[in-house]
Amino acid sequence: MNRYKELKVWQEAIDLSVDIYKKTKLFPNEEMYGLTSQLRRAGVSVPSNIAEGAGRNTKGEFKYFLGISNGSACEIDTQLIIANKLDYINISEYENFSNRIEHIKNMIFKLQQTCK
Repeated sequence: MNRYKELKVWQEAIDLSVDIYKKTKLFPNEEMYGLTSQLRRAGVSVPSNIAEGAGRNTKGEFKYFLGISNGSACEIDTQLIIANKLDYINISEYENFSNRIEHIKNMIFKLQQTCK
């Protein structure tokens, strides 16, 4: 399963990660080592773990890394809620990100179902 670049979920997770980087550029400088860094690391973690799992030897290992990827997606959503409450992003931006995250999580879940 080394063809991770062909996975739609990986492609969408890459796009999400890039958009997180773009949005966090606008966060206050005081957040550089706080929320900005956390969001960026979690954003990169989603597609990275999909890719790492795809490069492993068994479906069980792939499923394990998909689980980590899903956890990172939940982490992003939580951090974006905090960013909204701190007025770093507005509610419309949060909802847009949240909908995309939910879509990615659903795709991860469906992909995990194929790893039996």
